[in-house]
Amino acid sequence: MDKEDTKHIIKERSKAYATQLWELIRDQVNKHPAETSAKNRPVPPRKTAEYKWLLNLLVAAPYVLVVTFTLSFFWDFDGLSATFFEYSFNFEGLLRILSISGLIGFLTNWLAITMLFRPTHRRPLLGQGLVPSQKDRIAYRLALAVSEDLINPEIIKQKIHESQAIARYRKKATVYVKNIIDDPEFRDGLKKLVVGYVDEMIADPEVRSSIAKSLIEQIDDAIEENSFEKVALRAYSFLKGREMQDLVENALQKLPTGIEKGLNRMDHFLDELPEKLDEHGSVIEDLVTSLLYKLINQLDVQALVEDNLRAYDERKLEQLIKNASNDQLKYIQYLGAVLGTFGGFIIWEPMASIIVLSVIIGSVILADMLIFSLKKKNQP
Repeated sequence: MDKEDTKHIIKERSKAYATQLWELIRDQVNKHPAETSAKNRPVPPRKTAEYKWLLNLLVAAPYVLVVTFTLSFFWDFDGLSATFFEYSFNFEGLLRILSISGLIGFLTNWLAITMLFRPTHRRPLLGQGLVPSQKDRIAYRLALAVSEDLINPEIIKQKIHESQAIARYRKKATVYVKNIIDDPEFRDGLKKLVVGYVDEMIADPEVRSSIAKSLIEQIDDAIEENSFEKVALRAYSFLKGREMQDLVENALQKLPTGIEKGLNRMDHFLDELPEKLDEHGSVIEDLVTSLLYKLINQLDVQALVEDNLRAYDERKLEQLIKNASNDQLKYIQYLGAVLGTFGGFIIWEPMASIIVLSVIIGSVILADMLIFSLKKKNQP
């Protein structure tokens, strides 16, 4: 067996024992689950309309307008007129004017909201919805805003520093490691693994010979030629009547027994390990912080957000926006029917309608300002 084959055997056996060591550690990790301190942030509740009945009332407006428009074909205040304060009002055709104006207001708002999202894919004549057609630009602008103002390396570093997260988790990690290494089952398994690894390696004559040869080469390289140490080694080999290779291999054969006797030192090392981790806690924290900062500096937040938004399905994006603002979109849609109906009054009688609508709108605005002011004063 040549040197390369021996190295391959050592490498494969080392991998096998490394796998066993990992399984031993994994079993201990499963046996001692780490405490999870992450808290799930509550989902912000969807803001619903304060006056739900008003939305339900507005939903009926398009249906009422359709019925009114249908009725106008059979009866529409035919020949009906009236005089108020010497001002003559002709009601003939009013139903059709109001119903058409209201339906136009409803349909234009419905079309505007629909065109935000549909069609999802470009059509030859219908084009494409605003959000799908501008998805790349929206993704870029949103990612830019997120990376500059919300999540960037400097903000992440600041939050890590302010929260003292590394120090807290280092302390928790030390306690966690202590719980694992204090487990007698873990220590017994680790000792058996070490002894088994050394015993299997030394038991193979080819491997033992390769290790001995490597040790001799390292000793020769470390000792100067014609030095006292090298002369002493040669004299020792001559007096024993054996080659240095045989002497080293013989010493290696006794290695497993020596390791078994010295395993109490491993216990001593494991006992001191948590204390050593605490003693060098600041060094560990500085090292972890430095590595974490290097990782953060290499993190391109803008590209990460932009790529994820670009890959986001248009229908999912539409559903996301609608789920967050469905009531408000419905208000806009159905309110168009009411505003369109008011527009019909202006078409019918411009001057009188403008005066009445101005009074109504002004009253609503003043009432809103008054209520808002009162609520603001009552807030603590």
